[in-house]
Amino acid sequence: MIPAGGAEGIADATENRMALTSALYTGLSGLDVAQTWMQVVGNNIANVNTTAYKSSRALFQSQFYVTSASGSAPTADSGGANPSQMGLGASVATIQKNFGQGSITSTGNNTDLAINGQGFFMVQDPSSGQEFTRDGAFTLNGSDQLVTAHGQLVQGYAVDSSGTVIPGRLQNVTIPLGSATIAKATSTVDLIGNLSADGVVSSGGSTITSQDLQLSPTAAAAAGTTVPTGTSLLTDLVSTSTGNPNFTLGQTLKLNAQQGTNDIPTQTFTVGAGTTVNDLQTFFNNALGINTTAGGTGSSLIAGTAAGSADLQIVGNSGSANALTVVTAGFSDASGNTPLTLSTSTTNLPVGESTSTSMTVFDSLGIPVTLDITTSLATKTSSGTTWNYQVNSPDNIDNNNPGQTLVGTGTLTFDTNGQLLSAAGANISVHRDNTGALPTLPISLNFTGMSSLAQDAGNPGSRMNMSGQDGIQLGTLTNFSVGTDGTITGSFDNGQTRTLGQVAVAEFNNPQGLNDLGGNVYTAGANSGVPIVTTAQSLGAGAIQSGALEQSNVDLSLEFTNLIQASTGFSASSRVITTSNQMITQLLDSTR
Repeated sequence: MIPAGGAEGIADATENRMALTSALYTGLSGLDVAQTWMQVVGNNIANVNTTAYKSSRALFQSQFYVTSASGSAPTADSGGANPSQMGLGASVATIQKNFGQGSITSTGNNTDLAINGQGFFMVQDPSSGQEFTRDGAFTLNGSDQLVTAHGQLVQGYAVDSSGTVIPGRLQNVTIPLGSATIAKATSTVDLIGNLSADGVVSSGGSTITSQDLQLSPTAAAAAGTTVPTGTSLLTDLVSTSTGNPNFTLGQTLKLNAQQGTNDIPTQTFTVGAGTTVNDLQTFFNNALGINTTAGGTGSSLIAGTAAGSADLQIVGNSGSANALTVVTAGFSDASGNTPLTLSTSTTNLPVGESTSTSMTVFDSLGIPVTLDITTSLATKTSSGTTWNYQVNSPDNIDNNNPGQTLVGTGTLTFDTNGQLLSAAGANISVHRDNTGALPTLPISLNFTGMSSLAQDAGNPGSRMNMSGQDGIQLGTLTNFSVGTDGTITGSFDNGQTRTLGQVAVAEFNNPQGLNDLGGNVYTAGANSGVPIVTTAQSLGAGAIQSGALEQSNVDLSLEFTNLIQASTGFSASSRVITTSNQMITQLLDSTR
């Protein structure tokens, strides 16, 4: 059966069928874009609680057009004609990331970090290399490195030995809680106080004397005299009253004494095969902190009360604060044997204006070291006052001079207004041999806070105290915090703080060009531009907030609206397909 119109009718019917077929594909394209939109919306909703998730949006465009009649320009006789075009559906133009700021929620966990503003944390993946993330839910791994939930290593800048950030080369951020330590050797001690100018000039010195000593008959026969000398062996000494040896080979003796009212740290002395009287005298000088450069001080041998004997005599420093006392049985061995009975004379006791103070400094390992400073008034003239001072340290360990506690001496000179003119000998050095620390601890004593004025009723006598020192006791890293610029500050159990590093931040000229790898990480893309590596609050980067996380920036109300629109679009496109199918069917029926 030939349709009405003959061949022309057949041609028209065919053309109409082709147009309806195109409508089917147009409706299909509408289904495709609606499905894509639904996928984007669904993914946004699924990640509404994902840390630092950035939502996406689907943008659509029309398909290419079929032009059935091109337009014509207006003429003198015609108003012109517009083009006649028919579209062939829709397609996805692009899917864009929304890098808008998500809300920041406090977590209280100091390894959690959030960026308030632009920028990305830089992380290193062992397999894919450099990556970027806004997800700051970091933790510390077994190597004290700051890592993401998937084990990527957070990048930042290290610090030098003084705690100054070293810009430039990135490295893994490490926070060694419980293992990092901090210590600093003291280099300067500041002293304040007043040395009373109206005091009495110091004189005298504590005198400590032993019992009479002689050489054993064998030693006396060899020496031609019973009187011991400095080179006499201690094992050759005998008591004049009993004739028994005073010292035995291998005997270890302890000295217990006091300076003023303070106990002097116990010192030990061991008798060896070649130990002489001179060795014993040096021991007493060192252990008692005697300044032997001052006239009339130190240990010496004097004539004993018995014929052919000698006594060991020790004369201490002048100044009332330097009074020395050896307690009962103050020089004895573990069995209570006392080879020397040391007694303090009540004559020539040290007198005069004097004061002493004790302070704690630190060696290179942060180990406490005690310094004792004693001053005594040396002279008073029409030009002012002069004071002698000496510094002793029971923690001085000098392999070349065992037992030496004296680490420095000097003088302080004041003018007639009581102002300090000069401080001689203010640079001292404490030996720390075989302690693991640096073998010498050089310290500069700063006396600029001292004066020499008359005492007053409220502050009688001389006084001197340490006002400060720049050493740091050994401390262990116990906590840390991250500043808004990414600086990591460690807190140590000795009360000190130190910069441990700085978290790096990267920016991109076009964040939309980043490649999303999933897992909250991105890599640089062809159109993102190269990463601009900087730090927080620099070059436009945002601030870092510690103990907080950025939340997803998904707007649920918008996404639910998009769901409705996507569903409506899908239904409408499916209706186009249904209607086109019905019309094709009717067209085919009309040709029968």
